[in-house]
Amino acid sequence: MIKRIVVTGGAGFLGSHICERLVDDGHDVICLDNFFTSQKSNVAHLLDRPNFELIRHDIVHPIWLEVDEIYNMACPAAPGHYQYNPIKTLKTSVVGAINMLGMAKRCNAKILQASTSEVYGDPEVHPQIEDYRGSVNPIGPRACYDEGKRAAETLFADYNRMHRLRIKLVRIFNTYGPRMHPFDGRVVSNFIRQALANEPITIFGDGSQTRSFCYRDDLCEGIIRLMNSPDDLIEPVNIGNPGEYTIGELAKMIVELTESSSELVYRPLPADDPTRRQPNIDRAKRHLDWEPQIGLREGLTKTIEWFKTIDAEQFRPPTPNY
Repeated sequence: MIKRIVVTGGAGFLGSHICERLVDDGHDVICLDNFFTSQKSNVAHLLDRPNFELIRHDIVHPIWLEVDEIYNMACPAAPGHYQYNPIKTLKTSVVGAINMLGMAKRCNAKILQASTSEVYGDPEVHPQIEDYRGSVNPIGPRACYDEGKRAAETLFADYNRMHRLRIKLVRIFNTYGPRMHPFDGRVVSNFIRQALANEPITIFGDGSQTRSFCYRDDLCEGIIRLMNSPDDLIEPVNIGNPGEYTIGELAKMIVELTESSSELVYRPLPADDPTRRQPNIDRAKRHLDWEPQIGLREGLTKTIEWFKTIDAEQFRPPTPNY
């Protein structure tokens, strides 16, 4: 069945791939984006498709559309970007969620919230399961994102309880791949950009903190499977790669794959930066029959090849804090 689907943040790194998948599947797709951290070039190849529409819009402001499904992907996701204007980040997560939930209620649409592993904060439980409630500093420099996403999950849960709205909650762990903004401040894009330029690779802390990196295609597949899952699956679902690597291991792998002469340099660890991050994906395996297929080395190779094809000068750093 052909559906009318809105993707907020649809010109972003993940949103653009969601749009692409849905357009290829024949659905009528509306992409909403204010282009704060995204690039119009991410969806330029879709503009001539008859079942794709691009609207420049900020979801902090209401919009009236007739839809069957909503993928709420909009929000700056890299620390440098969401800390640049923390109040705006919080508004995007909370007011944006209220506006999209209101649309879903009016249209009786199914709605998915792109939440984040950051709702777990600096976790005291490892690996992180969905029932873990997290350890978040509500007044720290990352709280605008962490608490904004937690509040959005609360709103989704309450709309389900009060209005029987069909909701989906995906908690996204670190993701990488082609179309990452080269200046998004994420560790993978930073390291690749620095390695290709043979510049020193900047590691915050001693490099022993861990992350789990999921390739873009795997993650988008998991998100779409969650949206298409039975309506009674309303609990949050972790989507990420459970392979755990230290930041130091990641840097050395990127240096090797790029054949770079970059040296590693160390800087102080930012406040409230999580020391460990690894998803438990048992719920995704059980309910979605999903697990990642692409390992870190293979995914990094694909991402590095894409970085080699772009002109970084054509990508405007969205904030001064990259």
